[in-house]
Amino acid sequence: MADPLPAARQSQRFLLLYALAWAGGSVAYVPFLTILLPVRVSVLAGDAAGVSWLAYIAFAGAIAASAAFIGFGYLSDITRRRREWVWLGLVLSCGLLALFREAETLPALIAIIIVWQLALNMMLAPLAAWAGDCVHDAQMGSLGGLLAFAPGLGALAGAFVTLPGLASADTRLVLVGVLVTCCVVPVLLVTPPPHVPDPVSDDAAAPDPLNPAAAGRGAMRRMWFARLAVQIAEAALFSYLYFWFRSIDPDMGDNRTARVFSVVLILSAPIALWAGRWADRTSRPFTPLVACAFVSAAGLVGMALAPSLPFAIATYAVFGFATSIFLALHSGQTLRVLPRSDRRGRDLGLFNLTNTVPSLIMPWLTLALVPQFGFAALFLLFSALSLAAGLLLKPFARQF
Repeated sequence: MADPLPAARQSQRFLLLYALAWAGGSVAYVPFLTILLPVRVSVLAGDAAGVSWLAYIAFAGAIAASAAFIGFGYLSDITRRRREWVWLGLVLSCGLLALFREAETLPALIAIIIVWQLALNMMLAPLAAWAGDCVHDAQMGSLGGLLAFAPGLGALAGAFVTLPGLASADTRLVLVGVLVTCCVVPVLLVTPPPHVPDPVSDDAAAPDPLNPAAAGRGAMRRMWFARLAVQIAEAALFSYLYFWFRSIDPDMGDNRTARVFSVVLILSAPIALWAGRWADRTSRPFTPLVACAFVSAAGLVGMALAPSLPFAIATYAVFGFATSIFLALHSGQTLRVLPRSDRRGRDLGLFNLTNTVPSLIMPWLTLALVPQFGFAALFLLFSALSLAAGLLLKPFARQF
């Protein structure tokens, strides 16, 4: 069925507050999973055992997050109460952060991580579906562009809470909870409850030729596989960028790698916002996605052939910009292809698997290719995946 459009477009104020709330999700997990949790594990297990501890914790957390996003998204569909679930998830996830200082064994850490992931996704899943309830399709490009700022804000939050002398290790967790609350609460307090459309059977809905959801579940599958293909490449570069740079130039340090990664992440956000607004103005919502997938593929080919560090950094920047913009705009445009408005939360949970499944696939691809063929073979494979993503979405760019 074609998803019924809201009667009026949302104000820019709401879009900004919603984007701030979504950034609160990044603030919740980026500093914790990338800095605070590894530090805690290192204290308890040491550097050698800490690597295996983190592997077990990450695996358990990814499974819990995947199941919770689908489950709580579906519950928010059934109850038709998005805001209440967001409130409950916010309170529980922030409160659970204080428990991590009590965990001193691997089983205890895994248990708390699982419960925390359940609470965090209790907040994130209904929040994701809420955008589809109350944001007009013609604003999805702008919304996607605003969502591109979330990863950068998450990274900045990590830099802030770890400032020397600002807070102790335990207090940093409390500080993260405060920052998340400040980001999420405004949209919950200021805006009225949005109307969640009543369930409508697929048979009762007239096809809307201007909406790709009219193409049926084939459109949803194309969007799902396109995002998965791009996410696999993005996840690998997130994990192995440092090692790739050092394979080209052993003098490339961790700080310089972090600066390159941060600059690409931060500068891609305003470009994504411009691209999203262009897509809205021209009514060509999928054209930027196709273009970014193809540019990402070209950047990966350049990375595979990189003869020097400056060339490697430049081609990574091309890949990083294109991929970050693709993922941000894809998040907004996904809401166009969901076949049922009354099951939006559940379907977004299925799309969220494209964020977690790559973490399970990527290590095996890396182990199979890099030791024998080097990073070049891995990047050429990822280039083929990005090219496939662009080809999957190209029909949408022509039709809608």
